[in-house]
Amino acid sequence: MTPDFMNAAIPWLEWTGLHMSPWKLIGLTGALMFGGRWVVQFVASRKHRKPVIPRLFWYMSLVGSVMTLSYFVFSQKQDSVGVIQNLFPAFTAAYSLWLDIRHRGWRRDKASH
Repeated sequence: MTPDFMNAAIPWLEWTGLHMSPWKLIGLTGALMFGGRWVVQFVASRKHRKPVIPRLFWYMSLVGSVMTLSYFVFSQKQDSVGVIQNLFPAFTAAYSLWLDIRHRGWRRDKASH
């Protein structure tokens, strides 16, 4: 039985010694995006010299959570702990993004941070 494409190892990444499948790349990208949002928040806060959560933080939270959630739901991993771990942040990020857009509009001006 042949494995499906999304769970099969990517041949040109075999030199790494790690099993890298398309699903694993999606999961790793999502995890990096979810973690990287803190760098975005740090840079924005440092620039404004006060705690700031830029809209990009919420976009990165939502996309990162959905990507890692997809990995845990659709890959061979099928891990319920990973699903729960990423389901709640995805909901929270979507709600916070909706609130931010509703409160500040689609095009918020730089002074309103």
